[in-house]
Amino acid sequence: MSLIVAKFGGTSVASPERIKNVAKRLVRMRQQGNEVVAVVSAMGKTTDELMGLASAVTGAPPARELDRLLSTGEQVSMTLLAMAVEALGYKAMSFTGRQAGIQTDGTHNKAKIVKVHNERILDALEAGVIPVVAGFQGIDANDDITTLGRGGSDTTAVAIAWGINADVCEIYSDVDGVYTTDPRVAPRAKKLDSVCYDDMLELSSAGSGVLQSRAVEFARKWKVVIHSRSAFSDAEGTYIKEEYEMEEAVITGIASDTSEVKVTVRGLPDTPAVAAKMFSALAANNVNLDMIIQNVSEGGVTDISFTTPGADLGRAKDTLERIVPQIGAREFIVDEDIAKVSLVGTGMKSSPGVASRAFQTLGDNNINIVAISTSPIRLSVIVDAAQATQAVQCLHTAFGLDSDDLFVETQLSAEEIAAKMKKGR
Repeated sequence: MSLIVAKFGGTSVASPERIKNVAKRLVRMRQQGNEVVAVVSAMGKTTDELMGLASAVTGAPPARELDRLLSTGEQVSMTLLAMAVEALGYKAMSFTGRQAGIQTDGTHNKAKIVKVHNERILDALEAGVIPVVAGFQGIDANDDITTLGRGGSDTTAVAIAWGINADVCEIYSDVDGVYTTDPRVAPRAKKLDSVCYDDMLELSSAGSGVLQSRAVEFARKWKVVIHSRSAFSDAEGTYIKEEYEMEEAVITGIASDTSEVKVTVRGLPDTPAVAAKMFSALAANNVNLDMIIQNVSEGGVTDISFTTPGADLGRAKDTLERIVPQIGAREFIVDEDIAKVSLVGTGMKSSPGVASRAFQTLGDNNINIVAISTSPIRLSVIVDAAQATQAVQCLHTAFGLDSDDLFVETQLSAEEIAAKMKKGR
């Protein structure tokens, strides 16, 4: 018998019929002798609709009130699922984040979990009840409802799995696992049986939308095994855990992200503390930064570019409009038509030549690199957004990810890559 936390995303509970199907799956788990705790997201596009309501009332909804509003979406799906389970003859009980013991800090809209009180969930399991928990939400020290940010239900599920010492945290969505890249971009992408925490964290951070990066980070810290799988089939998905079997892998996967923008500050005085003043102002306004590139100084001035999520662009502009004149820079410009393409794999640590092959492949395919960022297990490049799909496809082929032997290292020419892509490989 296993203790399972099963999280279901918005598409999995998007309609009464799908909620009934989730209830049947939970009952099957129980019939197989397992104990199970369900965690649910809001139905379909409910969160977007609630955001739309808030925007119709005010252009700047107070963060506390917005959290209370958004938390209602998960409360609808949790109660409906509990009802559906009861209709099948099994006991179920719904729990808000507060009732489930999810304690957070006081940062509204993107709170962090600080403690999990597991008593009520364990008591329900002891009584033979299937607990159904509202994801995405918790309670802070002031007894105010908080939310965990987009995709926060994944983090709720992993936290509960850790809090009750579950054997596995199964995260159900409309995809059947983690692939070497998005199959819609590269049709020859392969589903992975398992991925280590570090690779999955880099993939999530680089734009792979399968799992929320905070959930993976939490799982890595507390060694929670995640099973990413489809809500619409019984097929095995992908396990995210400490180690996995394919040790010969150089590149685990490729992620692309078109949600970032590039900002360039021109004519910046090349003197001590100027850059620090600019980046401190951006940090104070909650602008997240990814890549930072500084050009060689010429004539006592330099240019600095950085990338930031598109959602932070408004705050970045407001900050730079104020700070650029103060630091004596000439101007700043924004490029929104960019994409970040990232190669990820723990095998990169011991495999020289990954960067040279990637750059050669992109160059052979006339794809210009705007910026480069690296870590021991990740290589990211910024390219023109219009070339993002081509970049993913040619790199996926060049590193052997779409070959019959998934991780055979290959050294293909541009002509060979083009020929394989033309054949649909």
